Amino acid sequence: MNAPVRTALLAAALALTACHARRHAAPTAGVVRDLPPRGPEKLLDSLMAHNRPGTRYYSAKADVELRTAEGNKSFKAHVRCVKDSAAWLSVVPALGIEVARALLTPDSLKMMDKIHDTFWVGDTAAAQRKFGLQPSLALFEQALLGLPIGLDPNEKYRSDREDGQYTLTSKEKRRFVRAAEDLSPGDTLPDDKDMKERRLERTLRRAERKEAMVIKYWIEPDSFQVTRVLIADLARDQQADVRYMQRTPVDGRLLPTLVTLSLSDPVRQVSGTLGLDRISLDGPLQLNFRIPEKFTPMP
Repeated sequence: MNAPVRTALLAAALALTACHARRHAAPTAGVVRDLPPRGPEKLLDSLMAHNRPGTRYYSAKADVELRTAEGNKSFKAHVRCVKDSAAWLSVVPALGIEVARALLTPDSLKMMDKIHDTFWVGDTAAAQRKFGLQPSLALFEQALLGLPIGLDPNEKYRSDREDGQYTLTSKEKRRFVRAAEDLSPGDTLPDDKDMKERRLERTLRRAERKEAMVIKYWIEPDSFQVTRVLIADLARDQQADVRYMQRTPVDGRLLPTLVTLSLSDPVRQVSGTLGLDRISLDGPLQLNFRIPEKFTPMP
């Protein structure tokens, strides 16, 4: 894949995952204190109450750093999003000259590589087959706003306390949750707390038969903002680790200004940092995307 195309896709993937809709969050720094126990139903209610649905418009400037097997890349981008309609991304690495553009809708992805005069258009299923990631507009919107990605109020969860934060985890077997944390690209457990290799392999075989999916949220106890989301599709050995590292007030909402993401599957691993600035919730927004006649389809 061409570098500008991969850049645009991976930038869009900073909040999109191919794991259907699961997540993992990172603890914030600070004094660890004892927390009173809180049942999963009450914790879920508080999480829903303190994380309102997205606003209609969102725009920001972004500094993106990507780390892949091919090397590291840094670039700037403009992000615009209209809720439930489309997300628009323009990659501008230097001198203000746009090199790539992407437009994501609920069911399609369009991309232009302006360096090589090529384009790609297809539905999200075709995008997964070609690029290895299935983009999701809903997940992208939730990540930009720092929401608990993919939280389902009708699902059953298990609550706990960890490092001065509450956690909410999907009700899979505990050994599946342990395996998910071990496999996470952002795993920070000491080696002696990891599962042994043979036990991990046995657990993954059982998870594959069960189609096991693990979702875990880390929740700040005062604001009930999500700080980290772990998503692990154990059956397909795919993981996503999203961490909201910093937030700032914007029109009465605490929105992320620094997000880190790690994605991995059996053949690749990608990690990145997204720094967001000049965030605005005003609209309307222009999401222009016109493919010039001279452009040809990507190989």
